[in-house]
Amino acid sequence: MVRKIDSATRIPVPGGKVIDEYVGRVNSGDDRVSIAHMTAPPGWDEPAQTPEFAEYTLVLRGTVIVEHDEGTTEVAAGQAFACEPGEKIRYSCGPEGAEYIAVCLPAFSPETVNRAE
Repeated sequence: MVRKIDSATRIPVPGGKVIDEYVGRVNSGDDRVSIAHMTAPPGWDEPAQTPEFAEYTLVLRGTVIVEHDEGTTEVAAGQAFACEPGEKIRYSCGPEGAEYIAVCLPAFSPETVNRAE
């Protein structure tokens, strides 16, 4: 079945980051995958997490910084980053902020992101 998704649902988060979910639990009712457009302000960061889903991130503008068990990876515009379920990661961005697309399999949920307190 073909479904057109006319718009995103803005998901409120602290720290100034904007999440516009196009496909996922909130906007389209999909639990198999989520696709969201993110915009993070300069210097944004969030707590470490150990998600129960795979996450694929495509950076459109700026730099996303990913801290993980093997070190730190800077992902610039035009590059992507992938992580598997159960990997501990922490996202932040550089001084110019970042705009990126995140795809999660299965779909993102607050209950399965497992953010550090």
